[in-house]
Amino acid sequence: MAKRMILMLALAVAVVAGLGFVKFRQIQTAVAQGASFQPPPEAVTTIVAKPEKWPATLDVIGTAVAVQGVTVSADLPGTVDRIAFESGKAVKVGDVLVELDTRQERAQLAAMEAQRDLAQINFGRMQQLVKQGVLAQTEYDNATAQQKATAAQVGEIRATIARKTIRAPFSGILGLRQVNLGQYLSAGEAIVSLQSLNPIYVNFGVPQQTAVQVRVGRTLRVSSNDVGGIKFSGLVTALDSVVNEGTRNVQVQATLANPGGKLRPGMFVQVAVVTGTDRAVISLPATAINYAPYGDSVYIVSDLKDPKGNTYRGVRHAIVEVLVDEEHARVGDVAMQQHRPASGLLPAAIHHLGQPLAQDVRILTVLRRHLHCQYVCHETSLTGS
Repeated sequence: MAKRMILMLALAVAVVAGLGFVKFRQIQTAVAQGASFQPPPEAVTTIVAKPEKWPATLDVIGTAVAVQGVTVSADLPGTVDRIAFESGKAVKVGDVLVELDTRQERAQLAAMEAQRDLAQINFGRMQQLVKQGVLAQTEYDNATAQQKATAAQVGEIRATIARKTIRAPFSGILGLRQVNLGQYLSAGEAIVSLQSLNPIYVNFGVPQQTAVQVRVGRTLRVSSNDVGGIKFSGLVTALDSVVNEGTRNVQVQATLANPGGKLRPGMFVQVAVVTGTDRAVISLPATAINYAPYGDSVYIVSDLKDPKGNTYRGVRHAIVEVLVDEEHARVGDVAMQQHRPASGLLPAAIHHLGQPLAQDVRILTVLRRHLHCQYVCHETSLTGS
């Protein structure tokens, strides 16, 4: 019995020792592999910085406004007798929209027309008697006044009936109907909105320091992501005569063609006002700018040399310098517009020791967002591999 117990214990110790040795070898192998592991190179995206024409534009946000837009309302109180339009349809000037009940006015008109006819007959008789000299001039004058008064009252009742027939004041697109058949309308109560969509206004504000660049007659381009990226062209037609004291902006109004009515009043649009001629620049993607507390920068992929003089493909660091005044820029420097370009590119000139770099320089794009500032890139002495 004792021999069996000793044999069992020895066998258990041998199994545990074997498992421990195998586990030790596995850990030793893993440590050796970890010591020699090198992470794979990080994938980046590069682009070739090439010279191109950069448009001199002022990019702002605007709002579409109808050239003519009203809420059609009832001129006089009354009950809706007929609705002659459908919501969202196009109408022309003079088209009937709503007719109010005019039975009472028509009855009054019939009675007044009878009085007018009687006054006309009496006036004719008085006129003959005056010629015969058997009627006083005073009675003739009273008959004349009565004839004119009844004719004026007939015209007044006809005008009341006409005012209860509500027509489109101009051609445009109707909105949603706000009345129902048989509904009583008070004077001034809304019936439907009417907007003229072609042409259309675009109103926007510009800072007072850049307002001098925007003049009547300047061309501009308007776009909106909500209409499939279609671009519209127009002209600046008016500038406000005052500067808003709260925002220090000047309101500007442009007029542009709107075929098909794709732009609707109240829509948010992007506006690019042409302020001058195009400039030759080397543009950088907005995502290529790396923002940091010590300065904004970009990375340039080019041929470098190691301490032994061997050439390798590496990365140089180019610091971005903020320009406060464009007039102080040197030859070859190009400043960016105050607002973000729609293309996401920054105009810039990359310099190394005062000389522009080759046009085939590749810029390492860093996933950052672009701030609304003015930039010019200059090469620093920083190098990298």
